[in-house]
Amino acid sequence: MPQITDVRTTVWEWIGDVAPMPPHFCTTASDLVSDVSGSISGFRFLGWLIVEIECDDGTIGIGNAALAPHACKTTIDTYLKPLLIGTDPMDSEYIWQSMYRRTLPFGRKGIGMTAISAVDLAVWDAKGKILNQPVFRLLGGRTKPQLPVYASRLYSQPLESLHREAKAYADAGFSAVKLRFGWGPKDGLSGIAKNLDLVRTVREAVGDEVDIMADCYMGWSLEYAKRMLRQLAPFNLRWVEEPVISDDLAGYAELKAMGLVAISGGEHEYTLTGFRQALDLGAFDIAQFDVNRVGGITAAKKIADLCEAHDVAVIPHAGQMHNYHISMSSYAAPISEYFPKVPVEVGNELFWYIFDGEPVAQDGCVQLDDTSPGFGLSLKTPDPAEFKLTR
Repeated sequence: MPQITDVRTTVWEWIGDVAPMPPHFCTTASDLVSDVSGSISGFRFLGWLIVEIECDDGTIGIGNAALAPHACKTTIDTYLKPLLIGTDPMDSEYIWQSMYRRTLPFGRKGIGMTAISAVDLAVWDAKGKILNQPVFRLLGGRTKPQLPVYASRLYSQPLESLHREAKAYADAGFSAVKLRFGWGPKDGLSGIAKNLDLVRTVREAVGDEVDIMADCYMGWSLEYAKRMLRQLAPFNLRWVEEPVISDDLAGYAELKAMGLVAISGGEHEYTLTGFRQALDLGAFDIAQFDVNRVGGITAAKKIADLCEAHDVAVIPHAGQMHNYHISMSSYAAPISEYFPKVPVEVGNELFWYIFDGEPVAQDGCVQLDDTSPGFGLSLKTPDPAEFKLTR
């Protein structure tokens, strides 16, 4: 059986043009410590970590992480790489447990788990290539002919352009769209009115046959969220996303118990145990882990099964192949997120500029290829005018 002989990490940092983002483009958890609500400060993700695992048979598995790429690179190079050399990528469970249990004192969540996630993705990509199978087939196979996706952008902006953008997604065949709220607790009643204007505008643009979701990105307090949910109920939102900071699971449970609008969360939750605690509390209607944050495929598969047992839908955060393969293989996952390719603005769209093989949505769905082994991705040749690489 093949053995891992090398682990290489590279940070791709975008140095090309970045589209300007106005104040109030999206609420964030940093609003309470910022002079301007919805400030861009601390929000952009303009670096991406690529992990390549090489085996002695020539197989190369590719993984990635978008959070704190330099810190994750150091974690992998220093602590995880020595654990991987000489192991068999087919032993993915052993590799995962080895990384997790040997980094418990300083890892567990955040940077530690994100680093493990990137490595685990590379391990599963290698497994798929060794077996000549796409990852979703290794997880149980196809549960849908194709994967429905929702258009995820619609940042807070002038209402006329917001209407135009939302209508364009509906016209392109998307059956669901997600917008971002722009105002939070310190913006008072006028901010509440402006948030409602955003939702009203999108609803008018897409009509009643298209689902609307709305993201707070942890930018609200519990009290403010309660006020907003009461006024959002008439718009028939599919969910309100991350209304409060991710550690406030009791707050999520209280908002969910109101029964006014479905509550989603988990983008910034980590580990199987973390989701067990959230589900035991009844915190989420919809679980939104991101596979390249939550522990990779090894952990995400277990969490998806746990959510299914709790009758909680799984709709991973972000597009990208690692999330699509989990969604395709799970009956708990009815739809996935899709970031349209646009000029770089926040950084969520960087994967379009790094990878070849990401599926392009057609009529509101993406298709996964049964014949592309692993995740079906390859690395583009970086343009030195766009990316700085740190190896």
